[in-house]
Amino acid sequence: MPPRPGQRRRRWRWIDTALLALALAGVGYLVYRTNTVFNYRWEWHTVWPFIFRLDAKTGSWVPNILVEGFLTTIRLAVWGILIAGVIGTLMGMARNSRRLFLRLLSGTYVLLVRNIPPVVFVFVFVFFVASQLMPKVALADQVAALDPFWKGVVTVLFGQIKLLDNFVLGLICLAAFSGAYVTEIVRAGIESVPRSQIEAAQSLGMSRWHIAVDVVLPQALRNVLPPMAGQFIQLIKDSSLVSLVSIQELSFMAQDVQVTTQRVFEVFVFVGVVYFVICFSLSRGFAWLEQRATSASR
Repeated sequence: MPPRPGQRRRRWRWIDTALLALALAGVGYLVYRTNTVFNYRWEWHTVWPFIFRLDAKTGSWVPNILVEGFLTTIRLAVWGILIAGVIGTLMGMARNSRRLFLRLLSGTYVLLVRNIPPVVFVFVFVFFVASQLMPKVALADQVAALDPFWKGVVTVLFGQIKLLDNFVLGLICLAAFSGAYVTEIVRAGIESVPRSQIEAAQSLGMSRWHIAVDVVLPQALRNVLPPMAGQFIQLIKDSSLVSLVSIQELSFMAQDVQVTTQRVFEVFVFVGVVYFVICFSLSRGFAWLEQRATSASR
């Protein structure tokens, strides 16, 4: 007799509990080995001043460089997934286009980006492509000439104005890199739409544009929301790549703190925990939203 659903759930709950206990035991063993074998003295108090600092002028606590790097990471991820979503949607539609040129263009873009190591892509893009264009645009100088209100809006959305050029440089790099993966997600979503619905729309005399916008894309986007959520989480982790080219996000700031304090373990364990909390919270939130959407569609 096969096990009942309740018994199956209890069995998996025991397995999950055992795996969690095993993981905690592994972490405890690593901490034990660090303390006994390396004779390492943990000094967490050296990290906290770089999270918040006491302003001597105002006498209040203000965010320090680790918080600023964290906010830059979040800005990079949010803006990056939005721009990558636009790029991926256009390129995904091009991948399914009847025009050979559009298919070749989008296919070449995807093949180039997905088959180049991320570090190589970052260095090539930043030093050989974007660095030739950003000095001519001079965004920071243009924003500095705006009214105080608009400068405040830009600061909230993109960070410090003096670092705007670097931020945009890293943002374009991440969006271009992530856009190739979003392209394949959108392409798969478009191909998941039943052919019968497209033929039904054609029989009603709808144009190709209206079929794409009114029939295909709404269903495709609903199908690609789960992998898009995963790509957003991946983009948060990939944002650490731009620290290699001096974009001042969380990993870059952590390296500065590590050099200043000479405390490698404390700094990077803290940064790892921050990344884990962000990504795990988002994964659970997206899973809950997906479950709600599935329940509502039934």
